[in-house]
Amino acid sequence: MNIEAIAPELQRYASLDQRLLAAVRGIHILASVAWPASLESRMIESYSKSQFALPEVTYARPDLSAARTELAAIEAAAGGSDPNDIDPLGDYLRRTAESWRIAAEMLEAVGTAGVTAPSIALYGRPGDSIPGSRHSNLDAARYFVELSDELGADLLADDSSVNIPADVLRADLAQTLDAFFGDGVISVEVDPELTAKAAAGATRIRLRGGTTFSEYDRHQLLAHEAFVHSLTALNGRRQTLLTSLARTSPRVTATQEGLAVFAELMSGAIDITRLKRISLRILAIDMALNGADFVEVYKYFSACGQNAADSFHSAQRVFRGVPLGGGAAFAKDNVYLAGLLTVHTFFRWAMKERRMDLLRHLFAGKLALHDVIALQPYFESGAILPPRWLPPWMQHVHGLAGKLAFSVFVNGIHMQRVQGEELSLGL
Repeated sequence: MNIEAIAPELQRYASLDQRLLAAVRGIHILASVAWPASLESRMIESYSKSQFALPEVTYARPDLSAARTELAAIEAAAGGSDPNDIDPLGDYLRRTAESWRIAAEMLEAVGTAGVTAPSIALYGRPGDSIPGSRHSNLDAARYFVELSDELGADLLADDSSVNIPADVLRADLAQTLDAFFGDGVISVEVDPELTAKAAAGATRIRLRGGTTFSEYDRHQLLAHEAFVHSLTALNGRRQTLLTSLARTSPRVTATQEGLAVFAELMSGAIDITRLKRISLRILAIDMALNGADFVEVYKYFSACGQNAADSFHSAQRVFRGVPLGGGAAFAKDNVYLAGLLTVHTFFRWAMKERRMDLLRHLFAGKLALHDVIALQPYFESGAILPPRWLPPWMQHVHGLAGKLAFSVFVNGIHMQRVQGEELSLGL
C-alpha cells in the first residue's frame, strides 16, 4: 500500500494498521487448536460402538512473545496521550491490537486450562446478558432447544433432504460464485482434513471431504460463508486506509458470525435444526465450564439426537485447545447465537432510525457493530470505502424493511397470553 497517497493526517493510523497486520501474521487461532482428522476418524468409530475414552490430543505451542510485545506497543501508540480523547481510528486500532494480544496469550497456553479465560474474554461466556434484554445467552439457547424439540419432529417429517457429495456441491457453488463475484474470484475446494463442515476466506471456500450436504447446507454455505465471510473479506481488501478490515480480528468475531447467521435468517437458509445445533453448543460450553468432560459432553449431544460423527465434532469444538477432563472450554461457539440476536437488534434499530447507510457499511470489511457507528465520519469523507458487493438479500431494501418491521411488531406479542380459541374467533 502507498501510504503517501493517504491524507497526511491519516498516515499515522495507516502505518499503525500496517504494523498491526505484520504483527498478527503468525497468529492462527483455529489452526492452532485444531485436531488431526486421523484422530477424529478413529475416535468416532470407537464412540459409535460405545467404546469411550478421552482422546489424546497434543498441540504445538507457539512462541508469540514478539507479536505480543509489538501489539502492546501498537495499543499504546494508537491510544494517544489522552485516553478520553482518542480518535475513532485510534480506538479501532487499539481495540483490535488488544484482542489479538489476548488471542496470542490464549494460544501460548494451548493444551492447558489457561486457554479458557482468554477465550471467554474474546468470545464471552454462556451466562452473559444479551444487549437490550433481561435474558442471557444461556436462556436464549435453552429456549431455542425447547422450541426445536417441540416443532422439530413434525417439521422433519415434512422436510425432504438430499445428500449432495462434497465434489458435486463444490462444482455447484463454484458456478454460483463465479456468476456473482466474477470468474475465479473465489475458488471452492474439498479438504479432507477440515474439522468444520465448511470454512471461508476471502478467495477460497473449503468443504469437508468425505461427507454429504443437504439443500439447507447449500443455502447456508452461500448465505453464511460466501455472501458474508468471503464478501466482507473481499470488500475489506479494497480498503486503503485500514487494510486490516480484510482480516477477521478476534474482537469482531461475534459481529461477523452473528451477521452470517442473520444472513441465513434473512435469506430463508436457516432451519430449526440449525438453531438447535447452535444453541446446544452454548449449553455444552456451560457444561464443560461446570466440570463435564469430553465423553459427558459427547453423550449430551448424542442424547439430543446427533449421530456419532456430529456428536464428536460438536464436543470437539467445545474442547479445542483445552484439557478434556472438564472445567475448561474454548468459548468461540458462544458468539453465534449472541451475535445473531445482537445483529438482529442492530438492524431493527438502524431501520427505526432510518440509517440504511449503517447497514450497508457493515459489509465494507471485517467490522464490529461499534466500528460501523464510530467510523461513520471516515465513511462520509471517503477515507473508508463503501462495500463493492452486498449480499442478495441486502440489495432488496423494501423486502428487508418489511421483514424487520413485521418482526418489531410481533416481538411485542406475548405468546403465553395467546389462546388458540381467540385466534380462531378472530378470523
